Formats: sequence, C-alpha cells, structure tokens
Amino acid sequence: MSDQVTLTRDGDIAVVTVNNPPVNALGTAVRQGLVRAMDDIDADTSVKAAIIIGEGRTFPAGADIREFGQKPQPPALWEVCTRIEETTKPVIAAIHGTALGGGLEISLGAHYRIADPKGRVGLPEVLIGVMPGAGGTIRLPRIIGIAPALEIMVSGRQVPAQEAHALGIIDRLAETDLLDDAKTFARALIAEGAGPRKTSDRTEGLGSDAENAAALQAARDGIVKKAKGLYAPARMVDSMEYSLSHSLLEASHYERDAFMSCLGTPQQQGLNHAFFAERASSKVPENGRAEPRPLNKIGVIGGGTMGAGITVAALNAGLNVTMVERDDESIAKGRQNVEKVYARDVQKGRKTEDQKAAIMARYIPSTDYADLADADLIIEAVFENMDVKKEVFGILDKVAKPGAVLASNTSYLNIDEIASATSRPQDVIGLHFFSPANIMRLLEIVIPSKASDDAIATGFALAKAMKKVPVRAGLCDGFIGNRILAKYGAAAAYMVEDGALPYAIDEALVNFGYPMGIHAMGDLAGLDIGWSNRKNKAASRSNDTRYTGTIADRICENGWFGQKTGKGWYVYEAGSRRGTPNPDIDAIITQARADLGITPRDFTEEEIIRRYLAAMINEGAKVLEEGIALKPSDIDVTFLFGYGFPRYRGGPMKYADMYGLENVLNDLREFEKEDPKFWKPAQLLVDMVEKGETFDDLNKRALA
Repeated sequence: MSDQVTLTRDGDIAVVTVNNPPVNALGTAVRQGLVRAMDDIDADTSVKAAIIIGEGRTFPAGADIREFGQKPQPPALWEVCTRIEETTKPVIAAIHGTALGGGLEISLGAHYRIADPKGRVGLPEVLIGVMPGAGGTIRLPRIIGIAPALEIMVSGRQVPAQEAHALGIIDRLAETDLLDDAKTFARALIAEGAGPRKTSDRTEGLGSDAENAAALQAARDGIVKKAKGLYAPARMVDSMEYSLSHSLLEASHYERDAFMSCLGTPQQQGLNHAFFAERASSKVPENGRAEPRPLNKIGVIGGGTMGAGITVAALNAGLNVTMVERDDESIAKGRQNVEKVYARDVQKGRKTEDQKAAIMARYIPSTDYADLADADLIIEAVFENMDVKKEVFGILDKVAKPGAVLASNTSYLNIDEIASATSRPQDVIGLHFFSPANIMRLLEIVIPSKASDDAIATGFALAKAMKKVPVRAGLCDGFIGNRILAKYGAAAAYMVEDGALPYAIDEALVNFGYPMGIHAMGDLAGLDIGWSNRKNKAASRSNDTRYTGTIADRICENGWFGQKTGKGWYVYEAGSRRGTPNPDIDAIITQARADLGITPRDFTEEEIIRRYLAAMINEGAKVLEEGIALKPSDIDVTFLFGYGFPRYRGGPMKYADMYGLENVLNDLREFEKEDPKFWKPAQLLVDMVEKGETFDDLNKRALA
C-alpha cells in the first residue's frame, strides 16, 4: 500500500488501516494507498469483506487542508470515494474520533458504517468557505433526505454518533472494541450473503420529484438565505439538485466544479484565514518557554453573572470550583445562578439529573476566603473598581498557597496596579472573559509586566480546558478588544452627532454582516457600563479631544440603560430581546447637535462602513505598533469571537488586506482633514503601504 495505509487480513476479512498522524488527513499518499487497497481486495478471491479504520485517535478526520489551492495530485478524493463504492466486496467504514468533511465522504463511499458511540461525523467545509467536493452533496441526502443533509452542511456542526445512527448515516454503534465489532458486522454480512450497497444508488431519504423540488426550493428560501454573506450554501443546493437527474460521474464532476468555484472567493479567503488564525492564537512565546502549573481546582471570587459564568465554564472543563461571595445571601444567589444553567440543560434534554448532580458535587460555595487555600488558580470577578479589586488581591495574597495563579477578570484596569496589592506579582495575570462566560469563546489573557512565563502558560492551559479561544494581550487601557472598541465606538458617536441616525449605522453594520449594530449591542450590554467608565475617566480626559459621550450620557441620565430597563437607543417590549427605535432619542440628538453647534449632514451606508472600519483598523495597527497584540490575526480572532465581526470577512485586519491597505490609508487621510488627532494614521500602516506589505505578511513573520 503505502507508509500511511496498510492492508492486513483476519481470515476472509481485509482490514485497511490509515495511519497518517495526527488526524489521518486524506493527503495524496493516503488517497493513493486507499485506491491500491481496494484494487488488492477486489483481486483477492479469499477476501469476502473489508473494513476501513483509522489508527490512533481518529478515523480520517478530513481532507488535507494544506492542499487547498495547490495543483491536485491524483487520485482526487472524489475518485477515491467512488473507487471504494465500486469495490465488489462489502466495505465497512469503522469510525471513531471525528470523521469530518472528506472523512465522512470516505465513509459514505463505503457500503456500511459502524461507529464508536463517542464518535462524531459532519461536513463542515462551509466553515472555511467551501462545500463538500467528494460526494457529500450526492450521497448524504440519499440516506437522510435533502433538508437534514443541508442542515448538517450549512451549519458545519459535528453530529454525535448516536444522532448519526438515528438519522441512518451510521448503521451500527459499537458496543465493545470498534475493530472487533466491525469484524463481527462483516462476518454477519458474509453469512447473510450481503453484497456491496452503493450509497449513490440509495433513495430512502428522497421523495418524489415534486417533493425533492419543493425541498430544494425550501432550502433556497430558508437555510441558504439565512446563511448571509456565504457563497457555498447555494452551491450545495445546486449540486444536490444536479445529482438527482444525472449519473454519479456527471454529478461528481459538477460537485467538484462547484467546490472549485468557492475557492478564492472573498468569503473563502476570510473563512480560511479565520480557521488558521484561531489555531495560531495560542502560539505565544511563553508557551514555548514554560510548562503550565498544575490546574485541578480553581477559585472564583463573585457569584454574579460573570462569576457564575466562569464557574460553569470551569465545571464544564471538569475542574473543582470554590466560589466565594461576601455573605450568605450573595453566595445563595451565586449558587442559584450556577444551578439554573444546569437546570436549563436538564429541561432541554442536554443533561440528566444525575449528570447535573455529579457536576454540582464539584462546586463548593463559601463566604470564607480561607476555603481557597488549596486552589491552583483563583479568578477575581468582582465590580470593575480598582480599590475593590486591590482589596480582594490583598486578601488573596494572604490565603492563596504559594504558586497559585491569581487572575483578574478586568475589562480595562491596570493589572500591574492590581498586582501591586500582593507580594507575588509574578503570579498575577489578567483573564478577561466575555459575557456570558460559559458561552462566549474568547478569552483575553492579559500579560502584566512581572508575570512569569509559567503563570501565563497556565492561563492558556485553562483556556484549552474550557475550550476557549485564547488571545495574548499586552497591558493597556482596554487591552486589545475594548481599546479598539472605544475607537470605533467613538467614530460611531461622532457620526450620530454629525448627522447619521443611530439606526442607520446599525442597519449598515447588519448589512455588512454583524449580528447586530453597535447601538443595539450597547443596549444589550447595558449603557450604564459605558456611562460609568466615562465618568471614571472624566478627570483625565484631554481637553483637545472631541468627547464621545454627549448623547449617550443624556440617554443614561434619563435612566435608560437598554434592555435591562426596557429602553435605551431602542424600546423593548416586556420579555423581548428585539427593540424598535426609541422615539424619544430624536429630540436628545437634535438638542445635542444644537448645543455642540453642529449642522447635521447625510451619511451614506458606504461612508458609515468606511469610517467605522477605518477607525477599527487604524487602532488595530497602533495596537500592533505598541506590541499589545503579537500579530494581526490575534486582533482578528478577538473581534471574530468577542465582538461579532462577521467571520466570512476574516476579521478587521484580514478585511483591511482584502480592501487594500492603500485604500484604508486614503480613507484615513480624507477623514484626517476634519479631525487630525482622531484620524491620524498609524505609522505602521503608513510604513506598510510604502513597502507594499500586508497584515498577512506580518502574520507569517510572527509565526516563522
């Protein structure tokens, strides 16, 4: 076969094993080995059935993404799947780990499938801007139907083995050893005289021509339309439709052409960048220099929304958690906040009562800091006030064991100053979670000046355990995310003062791909948070900088804080998360413009986006200049996972590359004429344009 594919025999059963660590990716050598194995199986009259299985931790997890965009080496993956399907002996795919994309397509080429109960399958190509290209759109709908197949493809989700079995993708679930059970399955097929069962010939998932046409149209009207900004879902439907009336060979060629049409589109470039940026975010110097400290038990100070969310994230990671609150009433509320998350899971069938009880057994509520004496890491999640945080860290310095990592969940505050309240600043780091902390995947790991490498590495280890996406952030006001947010938030505030309606700005952002606009997001987070922050910084505000809070302050002075009060930029009916424009805002804006001496003007949607993104990208370049972010892709990851930036656009710095850095600089210089201080281009951006460089060039240098 090849070094990556071996063929062994157990009596009249051939076992084809793929061994291409770490995930058995379907690279050229694997594809060639699988074809040769099928040829040998067909030629050997003593073989009555065959099994394809993966060595190590998984069945082939998918195509080798490194080959995308390169000249393909034969055989193509669709040819391998077809060759497996044409084998004259029954072929069983024995799935464990994750059979995703090409991995599932290989198994669909097989005639039968058995899976480990913990396995997962899926066709997640949409997550990198492409679609199945090796028979996925042809074979899967024939088994499970057009609508379920499209849901799996367009969502990109991983389908648990039990669900895949219920759908009919998997024929059997293994009960003992996967290979042993696969051999038992093979012997049963041999005994029954069962021959190959070609997936491409199956029709049980399909209906009549009219029913199929209706399902395809419903997909175009529904699931495809909802996949806003994505090109691949429509091509999936096209490929499914074509396959219903053409031969397997013709359909395979059509599907492959549709796949190729996705490559190189802006959406594919953005999604592909996002895929690799996420994986590169944990590649930081500290992880290369030190091992993380032990991490078994953690403490959480505070049981409010954030503290409870962090606690749930830690419990879900299998950690033991002690939560400390200031009094019995507060800790009772903290426990209630944690329990209601798991009660909801039980209600929705995601967990059983026994599973909930087992998780809560690892949770210890307390009002005594001394109960944190054996914690490996302690996360402070109290009110965003420096004096309060320093008081907490002073107490932790006395009770925490030597070597415990002490972390602050601050959004803005100087962690060096927080660390100064302790005698061990080398143990202090920032862990900026995003709310709700048990759901939002971003975790900014903030690096104060005296933090040790192993303390920082422990923060990254916690992120991995919690399945968070970590981003290393240097120390400054707001770190990466909130610092840049403040800048483009100011640009939005200036546009409202100068004539743009807040609702027009939000509409432009939604059309750009955001799930909601910045004013709707402010209502969701609570306008009082920004108001408090502006008041705290009032004394240090520069007199030569245009103030951003004139209108927002007046909204807050009315007691309108957004969704929590039922009124902010928008008005919210009781129990509703969707608002309608607040009719009282217009008078506030009109009066503020008059007080500021501003004659309003019109803004086009195109100008709104140009200004919003220019402010974001320019501040991102300054964050890079100052070393707050190590590489542009870390800024992209921050905004993709923490601030709703549309994933198919890759993040603000990737978008800047695709828009053109020279165009960004020209926009900044145009806007600079009206406010030279706010719109002054970052020197890094100026230098990059002069050198003809891109942010992707900086990413490559950072990862070299």
